[in-house]
Amino acid sequence: MESVPVRCPACRREHAYITPVYPCPCGSPTAPPLMRGAPAVPITHRTWNDDWVSVRCHSCGRRDQWPHPELCCPCGTVLRIPVRPVATRGITQAAAGPAAPSPVPPSRTAARPRPSFRPLVIRTARDAVSTAALYLRWLGYRDVVQPEVRPSSRIDLRAAGLVAQVDATTRPTPLRDVECLWLNALNASVAAVLFSLAGYTDEARSRADGLAIPLFVLDLTGTPQPANGPADELISVGP
Repeated sequence: MESVPVRCPACRREHAYITPVYPCPCGSPTAPPLMRGAPAVPITHRTWNDDWVSVRCHSCGRRDQWPHPELCCPCGTVLRIPVRPVATRGITQAAAGPAAPSPVPPSRTAARPRPSFRPLVIRTARDAVSTAALYLRWLGYRDVVQPEVRPSSRIDLRAAGLVAQVDATTRPTPLRDVECLWLNALNASVAAVLFSLAGYTDEARSRADGLAIPLFVLDLTGTPQPANGPADELISVGP
């Protein structure tokens, strides 16, 4: 684990900060690369872009969003630790903007041929979950499990390497649902997929694109339709 000296600009106290390590879905430990010598910055207000940082796994090359390293000084000041930007094709993240993590292994280029999907007419919220389960199996996910009672995490379906949520309400799925699903997937080191009957807010769609979460819209005939680029990629490439 990497350790860097950090001075609090408020009280001038010195700290030795140890980089947090997170598990990449490939199993390798991954840590944000800290910028030695760069001053820590006090946090006065929070935004999503500042609270998360793009990190590349040195083993598999996967690029994901991880919590930005922070340190809480005993004086009460919360400090953000500077992180080296991730370079992509000769352009740094700071210049090119944050990139979405890839939802599929880079070595995969095409899915195996599938038979036509047989939809299930949706009359109830339970039907919506059952349709999503059928669709995930059709995409190629194994061991799709539908719990009898929806857990507090709001995860409706689990499969090998996947968690999925099904929003059967009549309102567009909000940003919070996308972020909560992503955090659940992050904690379990698996991928995530979201289904919705009423579509998505613009903020939810934009965030899902940034996190590479496939979004599908369910119609009452039971045929899921891709609602963003990651969903199109999942259909063409497979899990």
